[in-house]
Amino acid sequence: MMTLVDCRAFYSQEIRFAANLSTPGLVEAFAHVPRENFLGPSPWLIGSAEARALSAAGMVQMSYLAVDDPRDLYHNVVVSLDRSKDINNGQPGSLARWIDALELKRGDRAFHLGCGSGYYTAINAEVVGADGRVVGLELDPGLAARARENLSAYASVAVHAGDGAGFDPGPSDAIFVNCGVTHPQTIWLERLRDPGRLVVPLTMATNPTIGQGIMTKIVRDHGAYSAEMVSPVAIFPGGKLRDPALEPLMAKALRSGALLKLKSVRRDAHDPADTCVLHSAEACLSMVERSASASS
Repeated sequence: MMTLVDCRAFYSQEIRFAANLSTPGLVEAFAHVPRENFLGPSPWLIGSAEARALSAAGMVQMSYLAVDDPRDLYHNVVVSLDRSKDINNGQPGSLARWIDALELKRGDRAFHLGCGSGYYTAINAEVVGADGRVVGLELDPGLAARARENLSAYASVAVHAGDGAGFDPGPSDAIFVNCGVTHPQTIWLERLRDPGRLVVPLTMATNPTIGQGIMTKIVRDHGAYSAEMVSPVAIFPGGKLRDPALEPLMAKALRSGALLKLKSVRRDAHDPADTCVLHSAEACLSMVERSASASS
């Protein structure tokens, strides 16, 4: 019979291949962090991410399997954190791919918005090491309290409770936003160091609990911002991080396929053009390649 250590090691390799991981230390982080410590007491409710997506679209009713053995948690499955609020721990394969896009390095300073109960925050902390720092932010005060307790062994991690709108993460090498937004916030772009990486889901809100779009990687380099798609995404909407005026523009950009051609984020003053995927006062999502003239 496989031990918990065996299961974590096998799971980390499963996630490695599911997400095509390349960040040094990331596979080892998935093998080391005890997922069960971030999920509350058993029995745990596990389900497939595919069923979760179909349930959010109203196509099927979500069902979970109750398990008591922590070894059952080491698969590429979602685990419910609060069924009444439809909150789960996320699919490891998807989260791993997005964390991999952050290109974390030892000593980096990372910000995790929407940290939940802290499992993936711990993964980030393992990768950046004791010389790095991770700031977590969670809107739900109960989850924030759980994350703070779950991460208490990490001296390099600080967890805050509150809304992401207006929160200052401080200078950051990497920012991971784990909720759907209509546009990158100015403070995220400004707080990125060169060459900082922002991984953020740009989505349209399809219903009150889920939005669809693309997980996007934005890289700051000498004051200019390149952008590219990481993967499709279905995720909780980000509340105050969404601009109602931009919702129809985001829906149009997704349906037309223009968002898939995103190349840069422009912060210079310019009139709307055919190359503007989503033009706003804060930032313009553009099909134009990154250039220093399009920076702040």
